[in-house]
Amino acid sequence: MNDSNLKKIEEITKNLLNEIGEDTEREGLLKTPSRVAKAWHAFVKGYSQTPKEVVGDAVFEESCDEIVTVKDIDFFSLCEHHLLPFKGIAHVGYLPDKKIIGLSKIPRIVEVYARRLQVQERLTQNVADAIQEVLSPKGVVVVIESEHLCMQMRGVEKKSSSMITSAVRGLFRENIQTRQEFFSMIGK
Repeated sequence: MNDSNLKKIEEITKNLLNEIGEDTEREGLLKTPSRVAKAWHAFVKGYSQTPKEVVGDAVFEESCDEIVTVKDIDFFSLCEHHLLPFKGIAHVGYLPDKKIIGLSKIPRIVEVYARRLQVQERLTQNVADAIQEVLSPKGVVVVIESEHLCMQMRGVEKKSSSMITSAVRGLFRENIQTRQEFFSMIGK
């Protein structure tokens, strides 16, 4: 996002505040358009990143043939339907095929996709597909659990509800025991 985009978002924000009846000249709102523009820059930084870029050269040859799991990866995203946040945790597992990935790179892949306008179903698939593409493992499994403010603040207004999605690839799909081992590792 460049300076021109930030200025446009500032102007849009100022117009929105005016449209809802606020006084954009009052002290508390003077810098709000600028703050909102900077926040949106952070919210959608995933559009300027790819999994291959964030992984870089952190893929290593290794003879490991057991499940590798990173669990409880916290994230925030924005629902593309209402532009309201959803937050949750992702659990990612893969079964290596002669290659492993640097530990911090899995949360970075989650961030690439979480920092875009999303639906949780696609976010889950995006992460699984990215791990598959970067590593070519024998299998990948991703489970995401989230709370959606679009459902909690408006509409049905169910405050305690959450959503769970999964994406299963390769041996995790084909072998029930492998899948169950992953679920036991994440406490499910």
